[in-house]
Amino acid sequence: MWRLVKKKLSRNNRNMPITLFFAFLVSSVIATDKDSALPTLNDTKAAEAFINSADVVVIGFLEGEDSRGYSELTAAAKRVNSVPVAICTVKEVWADYSLSSGTITVFRKADNHQENLVVADAKKLETDGIVNFILINEVRYITEYNQVTAVGLFKSEVKSHLLLFANRGSKEYTELKERLRALAPEFTGKLLFVLINGAEKSNSRSLDYFGLKSKNLPRVGIYDGDSDRKWLLPEGEISTDRVQEFCQSFLRGELKEVKQAGAKAKTEL
Repeated sequence: MWRLVKKKLSRNNRNMPITLFFAFLVSSVIATDKDSALPTLNDTKAAEAFINSADVVVIGFLEGEDSRGYSELTAAAKRVNSVPVAICTVKEVWADYSLSSGTITVFRKADNHQENLVVADAKKLETDGIVNFILINEVRYITEYNQVTAVGLFKSEVKSHLLLFANRGSKEYTELKERLRALAPEFTGKLLFVLINGAEKSNSRSLDYFGLKSKNLPRVGIYDGDSDRKWLLPEGEISTDRVQEFCQSFLRGELKEVKQAGAKAKTEL
């Protein structure tokens, strides 16, 4: 069951070590210290430009280099190359994001979410923990499903997922990923778009839940976490128009549920 997968992953995969290299600088950000490892945001305009520069960004709202969490966040940023990270020491800017004390915050567009790690509330504040905090909450316009991102996906207030099942390495994989990523902003706050690599053995349970095999892919489905129900787009071309109508039909409550794994999808558009 997709529901059982999310519960298992949430329990067992909170401390996965990941080593990546960080390199990013956005032109709208002003760096005040030439030796600073992270760009520094001096006003709300710069913060907004930084937040809008990517699907997911992190800002450390911290008083300065001597603040608790500053060195740990700087070290974490060097290990995460997929998410831009910056620092803001101006408390007037903090207030614009409803923050009153040192906080490390993930901003993401896919569900208009602001995830806060309040420094004073953290018993331990280590680099590994901050890396995990960032990666768990790295929910994008299309998020590749794995044991880390699953936690953030199922924590989101958006409980409905548009699922693209595709085999990495296939000729359709990258094209379909980009096509649906371009569609995802239309459904911000309503559906999270998720890519499931059918060639990955650890994803076999997700495929089984929809009655699919790797050889059947690519396919598109919808999972609703509130009702634990699922739907499959009928076989055929995975075009932008078909997926768009599939999503809209789901939101209108017009789809017929796939009753059990292995059953033929009876979704009609």
